[in-house]
Formats: sequence, C-alpha cells, structure tokens
Amino acid sequence: MSEWKKRCEAEWGLQGAPMPDGVDWKSAYEAKPLGRNLLKNTAPFGLSKDAPPPEPELPDAPRGGPPRFQPDGDFSGWTTSTEVLPLDSSGIPAGAVICALPQFSWFTLEQVVDLKAEGLWDELLDEFQPEIVVQDWYEESQVHESIYRLHVKLLGADKSTVISEHAVNPSEDLSTYSHNWKEVSHVFSGYGPGVRYVHFLHRLKNSFLNDFFPTLFTGSSVIVRPVKSSS
Repeated sequence: MSEWKKRCEAEWGLQGAPMPDGVDWKSAYEAKPLGRNLLKNTAPFGLSKDAPPPEPELPDAPRGGPPRFQPDGDFSGWTTSTEVLPLDSSGIPAGAVICALPQFSWFTLEQVVDLKAEGLWDELLDEFQPEIVVQDWYEESQVHESIYRLHVKLLGADKSTVISEHAVNPSEDLSTYSHNWKEVSHVFSGYGPGVRYVHFLHRLKNSFLNDFFPTLFTGSSVIVRPVKSSS
C-alpha cells in the first residue's frame, strides 16, 4: 500500500470503503474531498451565521430612482439570475386609492460541484456511497410569506440524469418579528450508483417599495462525509 493511500485511509476513517490502487492517492490526499465544504464563495454578503443578520436600513425619505431587483455582493463562483414578479393587487378593495405596491423579485444562485474533480473516485461514489450533506442559512427577512427555495440534485456523468433530488419551499410566519438565520439541511443517503455531480440551487425573494429590501443568506455547504450511506 502506498504511503499516500495509507494516509488517506488513516485520516478519513473509511472503514470498508473501496480504495483501488489505480487512484492517484497523493492528489486525493491533497484535495481533501471528504469533510470539507465543496461549494465556493459560501458567504457573498460577508456575513456569518454566528452573528445576527443586519437590521435593514430604513431611510428618512424615499430614495427615489428606478426599482432594484438584485442585491449587492460578491457572487463569484455562482451563476445568478433575477426574475421580477408581476405586481399583486389581490385583496385590495375596489375603488381604493393605491399609492404604491411592493414589487418582488427572485434572485437565484446556483453551483455545480464536480465530485471527481474535487478528489473523489468512482468506486467510493458507486459502492460505498458516502453521505452527501447539504446545509444553508437564510435570513428571516419577512418581506413575504415565501422568501426562500432550495433545490439540490445529484446528477450522473452526463450532468442531466437526476439520480436523487431534494427541494424545500418553507413558509414564513409574518405575525411575529424574529429576525434570525434559519437553517435548511438535508442528508442524501442510499442514492445509488452513478452520482458524479451535485447541482445546488437556491432562490431568495427581494422586495422593492421606495427602497430595496433583500433576503440574505450565508453558510451554504455541500459536504461529503466519510460515512457509508444507508440504503
């Protein structure tokens, strides 16, 4: 057994996992694919879940200017897009004078993780099938009852075959102001052979009414744990 293979086996604790000689164990060891976050730029707003989200700044007077629909931040590593939603006047009595209505937008961020490029190998993914843990934290911005959506897919080598997926669309309680981070997490297990990519996508809703009010996030992660997945 090569010295690099021994190091991987000892440090990762892969009990019963296939570790074929054909793997470049030096590169695998240096990549450290197990137990680390495989997503890039996980806090584009420079925020940490260990501190409360910043309170929104309320201007003394409307700022004016055209509406904003996308927040400011360093989104390198992410593919982003914005969807401006139509104005919703439902629930407004007929004949009522409307000065302004909030306008909402979805801001979508996504990444695709190449598991083999990160240092994992075919036999580990197909036979051992380690747990793949997804976690995210979003701000209780309370701009709307639906402000966050998550959709994560485990994909095959062709990047189009969906082997397993998880989606969540929580609803917010707007009756009480509780401006905190909310955790969303999921553990993929027993997903079967063939997984080579993880497609991570989340959407956050923003509001514009005289000023721009975003929904923030931080601490996104995709972590492959050195634990055999259960079927």
